[in-house]
Amino acid sequence: MSSGRDPGLQPERTRLAWRRTLLTVTVVTVLAVRLALTGDPTGAVIAGGTVLVWGALLVLCWPRGTGTGPARTGGRTLPLVTVGTVVLALLGVLVVLRGLW
Repeated sequence: MSSGRDPGLQPERTRLAWRRTLLTVTVVTVLAVRLALTGDPTGAVIAGGTVLVWGALLVLCWPRGTGTGPARTGGRTLPLVTVGTVVLALLGVLVVLRGLW
């Protein structure tokens, strides 16, 4: 029996999870940009914030999602992605509140 570690499918599952994260953030960004196309200044501000968060998460998640290596954030990728997700959730709340006005 060998003493080496057999990761099995874990690396592939990890890459797929990062890709799903990027896909979800991309869909949210597309919806926010669609909201901005209605001509409302509030929608444009929300879409701008969403695009900025999308760009930051793309830089953070792309290396892990493609399997080209870990992100160069010194082990802070998950907290940064969490902050980005919370910001997107807050922007979503703004969209809902905007619809209620």
